[in-house]
Amino acid sequence: MDVNRLISERWSPRAFDPAAVVEPPVVRVLLEAARWAASHGNTQPARFLVGYRGDDTFERIFASLRPGNQSWAGRASVLLVGAVATVDDRGPVPNTEFGLGLAVQNLVLQAVELGLVAHQVGGFSPEAVRASFGVPQDVRPVVVVAVGVLGSADDLPDDLAARERRERTRRPLSETAFTTHWGTPAFPT
Repeated sequence: MDVNRLISERWSPRAFDPAAVVEPPVVRVLLEAARWAASHGNTQPARFLVGYRGDDTFERIFASLRPGNQSWAGRASVLLVGAVATVDDRGPVPNTEFGLGLAVQNLVLQAVELGLVAHQVGGFSPEAVRASFGVPQDVRPVVVVAVGVLGSADDLPDDLAARERRERTRRPLSETAFTTHWGTPAFPT
């Protein structure tokens, strides 16, 4: 039995084609995929800011990135900020990061289906996003997602190009899935 190809082909490259354009109708499909994600009690806490390369929103999101991420993210076609709404009409929303994580994963897998790539970024200033966009206090910026068309690793700084070319690996299930007691592998091999 194999893992679905959308999952096995998903990766987070830094090499984006700087000439590629991802049009608003495509971004709408990505955000629709995010919208249909599961969430705790159907609270749907995921919220997004959307910037297209060359527009003011993209530039303000880009400005919130740490310098290391700025070295490559400007080539992406779209920068999104994923945020969580922490309260709704019932009060505090539980497990908001879980809901946003599922929404972003849906978005990323939809990108793979459409022949695009996405890279999730934690290295940004949520405070800068909050100030630049007037994000309300009950909404918390959590992640930036760069979306675009795969470019050439040759266009990256040497250290990032090397990371781009290395083999993708994952911890074996024997280190991540347990039974009986913590540390006893559910799938030893």
